[in-house]
Order: sequence, then structure tokens, then C-alpha cells
Amino acid sequence: TNIGHFRAAATLLKGKRDLPSKLWVAPPTKMDAGELTKEGHYGTFGTAGARMEMPGCSLCMGNQAQVREGATVFSTSTRNFPNRLGKNSNVFLGSAEMAAICSGLGRIPTREEYLEAMGLLAKDSETIYRYMNFDQIEDFTAVANTVDA
Repeated sequence: TNIGHFRAAATLLKGKRDLPSKLWVAPPTKMDAGELTKEGHYGTFGTAGARMEMPGCSLCMGNQAQVREGATVFSTSTRNFPNRLGKNSNVFLGSAEMAAICSGLGRIPTREEYLEAMGLLAKDSETIYRYMNFDQIEDFTAVANTVDA
């Protein structure tokens, strides 16, 4: 998932506390984690009760954590096979936005609930879904400017 989807998930969770489900958040890279922290999204996830994981792929592969036996899980991973996240777990795959909505409700939403929540993102979508461009990130351009071509 790219950084815009993490911003969207944080937007959907803004103001929420004590989620009725467990939410684990693991950005793909340290660079993403740094930017999300700088923009205040880590604070939003923390306030909502999310467990922040180390950036990387271990969580989506089921290597860092397992759920209780028979749990139902909504994951943003691209992997779904029997017992991947825990013995007899039922894993549904989808977007970070859907994961945020599920964690806020404690269940998979109805179509109407999903559309209502997604409507909250429409007015700020250009800001939420902007990508990180390395040529516009000062830390990267500063280092790049020291390299002889």
C-alpha cells in the first residue's frame, strides 16, 4: 500500500478512540514511516489504539504476529492462504481504507457504511493521495546533490 492509503486510513480514523477491534499498522518503508510521523498520522493511529509495527513486509507475510485461533481478519496484504495469520483464521483482503473502516466498526461494513466513510475522503483526495516524489524531498535531494554524475 502506498503512503496515500495510509493518509486515507488515518483520515478515516481521526477522532476515534478505543477501536472495537485490533489494528496493526506497518508502513512499507522507513521513509514512509518518517513522512507519516511528520504529517501527524502516527499520532492519529496511536490515539485510535493502533499497534504500530516496524516498517517492512514481515507483518503482511504473517511473520511478526499471529491472531487467536478462529479469528476473522481484514488485511491489506496480497497474500491469503490457510492459516497464514493464525490457526483457522478467516482472512479477507482489501484496501487500507477498508481496513480502517472495519477497525472502526469492529466488522466488515455494509455497502452504505463503506460509501459513507469513503465520501469523507473526496474533498481532500488530492492531498491525501499525493505520492512522495524523491526529487521534492529535501533529505534525498541534499544527498543526491553530493554525488558526482
